[in-house]
Amino acid sequence: MTTGITSSSAIGGHASLLGRFEDVARASLPRLTADEVAVVEHELAVWETLAGSYPVPLAELAAVAAAVPERLYDDSARVLLRMHEIAGSGNHQSCLSSLPLVRACFDLGLVPETGSDTATTSFARAELIVGRGHIAPSFYAERYVRGSFPFTPLTTLHHDGLTGVVDRAWGFGNTMRYSLGVGVAQAVSLARELRRCGERRKVVCLAGDGELHEGITFECLRFAYEAGLDNLVLVVDANGKGIEPLRAPVNQEYLSAYLGTIVNIDGQDSESVGKALAQLLDAPGSGGVLCATRKEGHSFRPPADPSAPQRRPSFATGSGRFLADWQQATDRPLAVFTGDMAARFGLSGAVDYENVGLAETLSIGLTLSLPDDTLKVVATDAMYYMDSLSMLTEATMSTRNLLVLAGRSWGAWGGASNALNLLDQIMNTRCYEPVTEAEFTACVTRLLTEPATTHVLSMVDARFAEPGTDCSADIDGAVWITPPADGANLDHAVISFGYAGVLVEEANRELGLPHLHCAALRPCLNPAVIERLRRCRSLLSVEYNGVSGGFGEGLRARHLLPLTVYGVTGDILNCVHDKQLTRHGMAPAQLAELLWELRNPPGNGAPA
Repeated sequence: MTTGITSSSAIGGHASLLGRFEDVARASLPRLTADEVAVVEHELAVWETLAGSYPVPLAELAAVAAAVPERLYDDSARVLLRMHEIAGSGNHQSCLSSLPLVRACFDLGLVPETGSDTATTSFARAELIVGRGHIAPSFYAERYVRGSFPFTPLTTLHHDGLTGVVDRAWGFGNTMRYSLGVGVAQAVSLARELRRCGERRKVVCLAGDGELHEGITFECLRFAYEAGLDNLVLVVDANGKGIEPLRAPVNQEYLSAYLGTIVNIDGQDSESVGKALAQLLDAPGSGGVLCATRKEGHSFRPPADPSAPQRRPSFATGSGRFLADWQQATDRPLAVFTGDMAARFGLSGAVDYENVGLAETLSIGLTLSLPDDTLKVVATDAMYYMDSLSMLTEATMSTRNLLVLAGRSWGAWGGASNALNLLDQIMNTRCYEPVTEAEFTACVTRLLTEPATTHVLSMVDARFAEPGTDCSADIDGAVWITPPADGANLDHAVISFGYAGVLVEEANRELGLPHLHCAALRPCLNPAVIERLRRCRSLLSVEYNGVSGGFGEGLRARHLLPLTVYGVTGDILNCVHDKQLTRHGMAPAQLAELLWELRNPPGNGAPA
């Protein structure tokens, strides 16, 4: 590279990756075939003997692969499937849909083999930005069959090993927190910088037709055209789906107006993709390759075990039924908008709704001019509403009877840990986290009495039994799930918010500590309850969101309570829910130990 642009090849040295992968890989051994176990054991043994410092992670992985050259599989599609079968989760179909596009990029030399400085010639033709950020496993699988990636890391996908989202550390030219049109912005940024520096190389951006719905994509394409950028090539995986089926195919005329030549090809054929892409790279000007591909279900699910007990549906999937019951009871007009999240909220077959694809800002914008009497529902997600705060602020100031179902996912779609706290700071909002249908209905009923205040309902994706006691009678207040003895001094107590109350209830069954539960992020507590809490010798608040500026801190500041705040202090880890509970100290067993210590300070013995 002769410019000041930093690529993945410029990343500095690192500690050995063996410590990162070994324990996770060994934990996966029961899910592997005998041949796979043998290769993993061989690779780990060789890995321990490798000496020397490697400039980047991919160079170290290439060394392991070279030391154990035998390949278990020679088809990257088969490797992709095994990765997701071992992980038990992920976006297998999305990765499979884009795999021919990924193969074409390797064939054209757009992907550096190791990411080291010796591979900079791979960038001579063009720079590659992967806008479809969650297809990183496709690149790992292709690297494996081409001999530059060992098998061991593939067994750690989504389990503290390999990340499913593109990251510069693993040989990509960019890093993404999640994949919603941000890659197109990165590609346009790089294309502009290359032109500013006098470089003639082009920028290739892999995107999906779902991402093209994002507002930032429209802004970027307009800017690229108006700035006269002639070095941008957009490769679109057009499978007709975001998470759910898109409303219409990609508008080729729109793309052509901004990019110029648009080529339609069979996206299932990597040779066709490579030929079309090579022609656009060699021809003057920008352009696009529209690749017709196929995609089935969005998320990978292992085959159901008929002998296993049926899993309880997540609480969030009850939203459609809750809304339908409410509408039937009130006969009020209802307008529901969602960005590809109908299945997640159980809307299909329950209520009429409009799917706007991945255009989360539009889902809010469509509520702005509806009749005041209509209940307007936006079913969205932490990843989405964090991208559309400006429009959400516009809506909270001008729209009446607006209900935001803010999904709280503990899987790959998780948002910032303080998202609820942030939403609570927007003008004219109140935030709740219901854990029963009665609480959900009470929140909607409250909205009708205060229509100028947007009600944000955090809808958790966790599966749990509804608690026997809820706050529906006083949704802004609190309820004792485990009440204190009448008239007795309240020495120790725990107060919880939303879903954390379910976890605390389970943890507290044997301990019987007084437990106060709130559905409101900013509850209005009874003065008598406040006075009783103030007299506690020890008081613990528990919440499954960012403690900074959140539930417990708010209670302590407003009421001067002797409160210890407990909750997730950083970004929620991107792994399956059960593991997240443990890693954030929120599993019932961990909370039980915390509650025991609250009642029995150090020096009084240890829990059984």
